[in-house]
Amino acid sequence: MSVENPDDERKSSDAEVSALKEQALRTLLTPEARLRLNNVKMVKPELAVMVENYLLGMASQGRLNSQISDDQLKQILLSIQQPKRDFKINRR
Repeated sequence: MSVENPDDERKSSDAEVSALKEQALRTLLTPEARLRLNNVKMVKPELAVMVENYLLGMASQGRLNSQISDDQLKQILLSIQQPKRDFKINRR
């Protein structure tokens, strides 16, 4: 009789979910778009997660009928990214 550790089950479950997520993104994105998303993931992981969730949500709703190109991914990144704030300092 073996006793399984709940942490081990969670790790294997997380690994399965991430593998399924990667497989889905592989079919949704062109190779160039996937490369761009991986680059974004290295610099801004939270933005990449938001884009991945957005793409997976769109696909699950049936709103994506073709692969997302690099240019389309750029537009999605721009629309999801928070606008930068400009600070103006006036010196007298």
